[in-house]
Amino acid sequence: MIFPKVLPLPTVNLVKMLRDADSRTMDLISGLNEQQLMGPQLDIVNPMLWEIGHIAWFYEKFILRDIGGQKPVFDNVDSLYDSMAVPHSTRWDLNLPDLKTTIRYRREILEKVIYWLGLNEIATSEHTYFTQLTTFHEDMHDEAFTYTRQTLRYPAPCLGVKDAFKLKVAGPFPGDIYIPEGVHMLGSSPKAPFYMDNEKWAHGYEVKPFSISRAPVTNLEFADFVEAGGYEREKLWSKAGWNWRMQNGVKHPLYWIKDSKEWVVENFDQIEMIRPHAPVAHVSWFEADAWCRWSARRLPWEAEWEVAASRTPQSGLNKLSGPETRYPWGDKPPNQEYANLDGALGGTVDVAEFSEGESGYGCRQMIGNVWEWTQSSFRPFEGFVADPYSDYSEPWFDGRHAVLRGGSWATRNRTIWNTFRNFYTCDRRDIIAGFRTCALQMPER
Repeated sequence: MIFPKVLPLPTVNLVKMLRDADSRTMDLISGLNEQQLMGPQLDIVNPMLWEIGHIAWFYEKFILRDIGGQKPVFDNVDSLYDSMAVPHSTRWDLNLPDLKTTIRYRREILEKVIYWLGLNEIATSEHTYFTQLTTFHEDMHDEAFTYTRQTLRYPAPCLGVKDAFKLKVAGPFPGDIYIPEGVHMLGSSPKAPFYMDNEKWAHGYEVKPFSISRAPVTNLEFADFVEAGGYEREKLWSKAGWNWRMQNGVKHPLYWIKDSKEWVVENFDQIEMIRPHAPVAHVSWFEADAWCRWSARRLPWEAEWEVAASRTPQSGLNKLSGPETRYPWGDKPPNQEYANLDGALGGTVDVAEFSEGESGYGCRQMIGNVWEWTQSSFRPFEGFVADPYSDYSEPWFDGRHAVLRGGSWATRNRTIWNTFRNFYTCDRRDIIAGFRTCALQMPER
């Protein structure tokens, strides 16, 4: 099997990562009974009980069986948990093991994987790659667990949320940043610590001058659009967007409720006041596009977003120059000073927060808080070749998915970087997604 050659990591770090991901999964399903873990059959969620087992199967398939040459732990495991073979609509009808048995299966797989890593102080490149791939896969499902709990109005997960932080009012962060023209290497380099296959490979992209907002669009800014009748004005919407709005009776962002004269929001199983200066979240691409038309703005292309996140102005030069960084603030991994990640704060925070995580050009929260829609359709870069998990990207290059960048408050900090490309269909708003915008016309310089 051909796999990306990544820098080998200490085995102890990989084991710590595995156990941390397992612990987070257990935290995210805590307090839910088996009926809740199955939930209603919806196109936008999986039965959580199935998902718990599927995560373990993924480790078993890609590590223990494909690399380790081991036999399946039980005979019909593929017919239950192989997401590449089990249609989404049938997952509620499977004869799934109960929760206790499923967790026992998870524990067995976890210990087998840790044993597979062996006693070597430094793991091989192969072991490092597949341990990260499968752990990041669990991280992505854990984010899905978070917004599934929101979709189904279950109680918020207990993740050590710092309530005091929620009381802070950092406020708005208005204004645009001008970024000059130049050539940007869009995508990931083979020298990156890790990358997903849809980031391959970095290639020259000619960027024209543009101005991008310093922060995502806030609840207050989006509320102005709602109050101005933006959802009722067909001319503000694309044809597909208007059809979607009419067919689904959409009149405001998901989870918003008009209480007397104020907007409130459903936050898991609670009703809360909307934070005016937090980024609007749970909006579809269609809604983001309509807001842009109303405000005479536009969504950034993903290359523009990546430039704003990873480049730094060079003194005396009115042209893109200098190195690209892995994160907006540089090459240091994310921590609680740089970004709202890891579910640590339990939701979004004001857009002016996390000044330490500002990009070289001065954009804030390009990682964390909310995923950000872009104008770009999710397509393969030239020369794309799928990695071992071939179903990760290739089946979704269908022209119906848009690219999102930057991660949300529920994204694990090890599973996001500037070149990471997420993708969803334009109607999805259950995901923790917002947007920032670009000016239609360039200001005079």
